[in-house]
Formats: sequence, structure tokens, C-alpha cells
Amino acid sequence: MDASLAHSLRAYLGERQGAMLDLLRTLVEAESPSDVPEAQSDVQRLLVSQLGAIGYAVRRLPGGGRSGGHLFACPRERRHGRPLQLLLGHSDTVWPLGTLAEMPFEVRENQVRGPGAYDMKGGLVQMCFALEALGALGCTLPVTPLVFINSDEEIGSRESTRYIQMLARRADRAFVLEPGLGLEGRLKTQRKGAGRFTIRVKGTSAHAGLAPSAGASAIVELSYVIQKLHALNDPEAGTSVNVGLIDGGVRSNVVAAESSAVADVRVASADAAEEVARAIQSLTPVTPGTRLVVEGGMGRLPMAATPRNRRLWQAAREAATLLGLVLEEGTAGGVSDGNTASLFTATLDGLGAVGDGAHARHEFLYADKMPERSALLALLLMMPPVAVPFHEDSARQNAFLAEEVVR
Repeated sequence: MDASLAHSLRAYLGERQGAMLDLLRTLVEAESPSDVPEAQSDVQRLLVSQLGAIGYAVRRLPGGGRSGGHLFACPRERRHGRPLQLLLGHSDTVWPLGTLAEMPFEVRENQVRGPGAYDMKGGLVQMCFALEALGALGCTLPVTPLVFINSDEEIGSRESTRYIQMLARRADRAFVLEPGLGLEGRLKTQRKGAGRFTIRVKGTSAHAGLAPSAGASAIVELSYVIQKLHALNDPEAGTSVNVGLIDGGVRSNVVAAESSAVADVRVASADAAEEVARAIQSLTPVTPGTRLVVEGGMGRLPMAATPRNRRLWQAAREAATLLGLVLEEGTAGGVSDGNTASLFTATLDGLGAVGDGAHARHEFLYADKMPERSALLALLLMMPPVAVPFHEDSARQNAFLAEEVVR
């Protein structure tokens, strides 16, 4: 990596901090909750304008009813045949419309607050300015950047996952603009995998006073199911199984014919994911006259410390040193689209904002860290290829990628 480029990037982006905060304000004030698809139009319009101004052609990919659609962007002028690198972000937030009235955008000393500022509109701003800086400094990127911004990440990326899989398969590497981990902004080099299981118990109803033995209580059986699920917890292995929602019965004087439990599963390895899923799927009832129906599964496998992911982390440490930064890594219990990308290509997550309070009322980011992290991303984008793409015929990939992504 080039020390003089690192110096130039840091100087350029340091002067652009005010503009970064201006863009962040407009994005935050364009409220964009995941569960209101039409609310994505304003924030997407702003991003289309910002990316277009720095030389990127942007396509809107329509949603299928469960999202507000997504954005795909690539440089207007690019050389076909070069390998690809993927920048992943999301425009949706967990905050409902009207949250700005209670959590207005504000810059107080060095802390920037507002719904979605930290998770993850700050990361989107840093990405846009990293690309701007590289263009302004006349840099020729050896790996072509592709940008994908979805609007359903906070609700599981159900519609957008297929796009992420397709793009990651063709990319040399992926950088995820989720916020860093902890107040020091550790990069996320590992993420747990996550799953959701619903266990439904079917029994037989009866009058609890007149003929209790004629019934088969789904609630009694559910109590055994919950204990079995709890027994699957293995803190040392990083496995957690939490029953966070239960339901059942109609009246206290009726033996319950139905009940259900919803369990959240977190695992640190693909083997653990398979083991826990198999254990839940093979649950059997102990209460005579009841049966179990298991629904759901593992939604995202872990983002593991693969050799190619470790190469990206080492590159990030080298880039940080050139910028005069101390960089640390960490493991996140939550999931992101980085879990998906990591299955197909080298992936580094947590390159977004530095702050705290994702999904919390005190959500904030540090203003002075935005230029630093934007410069870090820019240096990483200048790296030569680091991994073997899923498809080696990169010329053919480049020629047909834009058409395939909207097919």
C-alpha cells in the first residue's frame, strides 16, 4: 500500500467532514423504516443523486412487496475484464416513521445522533466519500467497485439475499458498511450464524373440570419442549438457544389443544448450526396424545475466520497503520449481509461508523471518525485482487453482470 496515498486520502477526507455531516443529515431526515416500503423512495433518491455525482450509474431494483427495492451501482467508465469488489450497505432502519420528532438529527460536540445515523447511514456516507476521494485524487482502481444497497436488511434481507449471493459469487472481495463493534470501532471479522424455529404442539382439548383425562395438554408438552431447547445452550461453544415467545390455550378451564414456542438460535460454526438444527428438527413429544410440528431453520450461517477473510483483515491493519490508526477486531453476535457474502468471497465487516447504540435510543456516531474510516475504506478499495473469484472468467462476468443483476 502507498503511504503517500494514505496521507492524501486522510487530508482530502478531513477537509470533507462538514460535507459528510451534511449528507448524513439528509439521509437521517429521510426516515426509512423497513416495514414501510414506500418510505425508502426518499433515501434512495438521495443516494442515487450522490452516487451519480461521483460517476456511478445507478439502477433501482424494484421490491417484490416486502421491501422498498434496492440500489445497484457501478462506475460509468470502467474496464471490462477487471475483477470486481462489492460494497454492501442498507438504507432501512428499525425506527418507525415519526421518530425524528423524539430523536432529531443533531451534532453535539463530537457525537452525531439521529435514527439510523449509526446503523447504518453513517456507513453509507463514508462509502460515498471514499469513492469520491479516489476519483478526486485521480486513482485508478485495480478492482472495479460495485455498490449494492438493500432496503430489507433489518428484516432478514428476504428479497435481497439472492442479489447478494449472485454478486458475491463474482466478487474478489466484499466490504460491509455495518457499524464497527464497540466504542473503539473494532472491525467484525467473525459473526455468529442465526436461525429461528417455531415449534407447534398439537394436543386434544377437554373440559378441565369434567373430563381432564380426556384431553392431551399442548401446554404441558410445550413445557418439556422449552426445557429441551434450553438444554441445547452451550456457552463455551458459542451456541445460544433462546425461547423468546410462547403462546397457547384459550381458557384456564380448557385443556389446551394447541401451543407454540419461537426460539432464536445463535451459533459460532457451521457444524454447530447443523447440530442444533438437527436436534430441534428431531424433537419428539413425551406427553401421550400430542404431536410436534417444527418450522423454520437456520437463516444465516456464521461468517467464519476463513483464510481469505483473514487476508482482508491483515490488509486492513496495514492500511490503518499507514493512516496512523490502531485497528482491532471482534466477533459479533448479530448477523448481517456479511454472513451471506462470506460464503462466496473474502469479506470484511464493520467498516462503517464508529459509535454505539444500534437499535437503541442513545444511538450515535463520532463525527471525527468518519473521515478516518472513509480513508481506511478507500485504501482497501485500492488493493490488488486478494482472492480467487468464484467464476474465473472475469471478462465474461463484467460484460453480463449489469444485465443479470436486474433480470
